[in-house]
Amino acid sequence: MRKYRTWHEILMERLAADKKRAIGYLDVALEEYQEDGDTPFFLLGLQNVIEARGGVSEVAKKIGIAPQVLSDVLSSEKAPRLDTLNTILRGLGCRLSIQPLKDTDSTADKDYSVAPRESADPHLEATTESGDLR
Repeated sequence: MRKYRTWHEILMERLAADKKRAIGYLDVALEEYQEDGDTPFFLLGLQNVIEARGGVSEVAKKIGIAPQVLSDVLSSEKAPRLDTLNTILRGLGCRLSIQPLKDTDSTADKDYSVAPRESADPHLEATTESGDLR
């Protein structure tokens, strides 16, 4: 009788065999986190890559922290601190990077060098004297 493998077993095999695939997997997890703020989803992706790359003990040893500390980071409901995430990613052979948004109406494209209209109280500009919105 043929033994069937679980999806998790197949995923671990693929992430362990191909570093580029593992980095792409993390990239997708990070993009999803940026879209909807789902920290547990991102941490699960990070945990899967760590497991495929030798496990918590191996990666913790490589980055110079206690395995329990790494386990705590991965099981937390909070996003890891940037310096902690950077250390973990470096141990996995990758890094964070900044890229422009694909949305052309992003705040990064706006010109903030134009001085705003002067007003005694900028909060009052949106209403008329009667209090109705303009």
